[in-house]
Amino acid sequence: MGRQWGPAMRAAEQAGCVVSASRAGQPEAGSWSCSGVILSRRPGLVLCHGGIFTPFLRAGSGALTAAGAAFLPGDSCGDDLRLHVQWGPTAASPAGRAERGRTGLCTPHCAGLEPSPPARPRGRPLRPPRPAELLLLLSCPAFRAHFARLFGGEAAEQWHFANAAPDDEVSEDEEEDQLRALGWFALLRVRPGHGEEAEERGPAVAVAPLGAVPKGAPLLACGSPFGAFCPDIFLNTLSRGVLSNSAGPLLLTDARCLPGTEGGGVFAARPAGALVALVAAPLCWKAREWVGLTLLCAAAPLLRAARAALGRLHPGATALAALLPPEMGAPWGLPLRDPGPPWATAAVLVECSTVWGSGVAVAPRLVVTCRHVAPREATRVLVRSTTPKSAMIWGHVVFATQETSPYDIAVVNLDEDLDGIPMPVPAEHFHEGEAVSVVGFGVFGQTCGPSVTTGILSAVVQVDDTPVMLQTTCAVHGGSSGGPLFSTGSGELLGVGLVQGSQTQKSTEAAQVK
Repeated sequence: MGRQWGPAMRAAEQAGCVVSASRAGQPEAGSWSCSGVILSRRPGLVLCHGGIFTPFLRAGSGALTAAGAAFLPGDSCGDDLRLHVQWGPTAASPAGRAERGRTGLCTPHCAGLEPSPPARPRGRPLRPPRPAELLLLLSCPAFRAHFARLFGGEAAEQWHFANAAPDDEVSEDEEEDQLRALGWFALLRVRPGHGEEAEERGPAVAVAPLGAVPKGAPLLACGSPFGAFCPDIFLNTLSRGVLSNSAGPLLLTDARCLPGTEGGGVFAARPAGALVALVAAPLCWKAREWVGLTLLCAAAPLLRAARAALGRLHPGATALAALLPPEMGAPWGLPLRDPGPPWATAAVLVECSTVWGSGVAVAPRLVVTCRHVAPREATRVLVRSTTPKSAMIWGHVVFATQETSPYDIAVVNLDEDLDGIPMPVPAEHFHEGEAVSVVGFGVFGQTCGPSVTTGILSAVVQVDDTPVMLQTTCAVHGGSSGGPLFSTGSGELLGVGLVQGSQTQKSTEAAQVK
């Protein structure tokens, strides 16, 4: 994954785990599982998703949405709750050093079969599941407030956050429980195992302060798809992406995550290996369309809420709260926040009557967008920039391709200059396989500014040896039409987003900008 990912990968290896919950004496009832982050190893403290606890709540899932509910004590769940946490050996432990580099397939235990004579396991070396106790359930009030503002109201019916596609069979009660548990997490204490404390000395994770990671910065998500199912294969699976957008502690990333990764940690390349957030919802759908983004809750405010809750629930838990990882300070003499990619500021929001989309400023008074966003017959078009002063400038369409043309392009001439925006440099060469980024307003419109998604340039379509159409693997969504496609490395403008493929392919086509 490159040199920059070394610290993040090591941090993920040290901190990743899987948490399972079941009912005592009722194996037929099955179990619930999710991913988690090990915050401390002595004593063992784990933060995981709260959704797996809804079947065990004495008052039902409605307790999570009760007025003023920010945390719940551990005894809010029934006495029959049994918790187990499992992780791989740390790199510094004897087991980790002995097993490093070994290859193998899933063990028979993973498939539910009993092995014949005991044999040396050929799969990933794992610690036996360790029992744990629930200290408290907690949420981040700011996350819930931003979630209600962005996804509530009239837009609520368009969004879907269940761990399945909208067409899959999920009961209304189950979907309601998942929605109520969104933004809730659980703090667990792992019971020490005999003779294991001496070798399990993995360092506590470092936590990035809220706002320390800018939009477009690379992220590494670490979770266990399908939870406790087959951890030999799926434990601590990695997925790379960027911070696509943010609203306070509510973050979005285009790192691909699957059901079961809820509660998994998301780490940054800068600050090196710092824990940025936990996965809140791995699959997001809008108007029955998968948007290709994962919903995150920032770790720093969540841990602040955990400290406050511990102090109120357990007056003698000061020592326990002190073991929660602190936030990293900014390096001396350096700004806390990077400026982010300068080319992203060229993306603008284009509004034409009741239709809106994205565009890119190619000159102080020229914006390129899509014809279906700003049609030829449009009399007035409003363009909004996000930096430096969120300017709103009127303009009119001076060029638009015919409706029969395969090129869905329009050019808007503005009445005033767009000041303070660096004009992008059009690319002259296109290289299949190079890293690219799409910037557009498809998720939140103007609420949180443009979102950034990344991928590669998968195909260059040429006519008479001239590139005319580009295809990428970037995730896009309604409202991204007209958004710029940049080379992530050089920052050059490659094209303008036109359409997207199917939900399974999730590719983007773009027209070249000359």
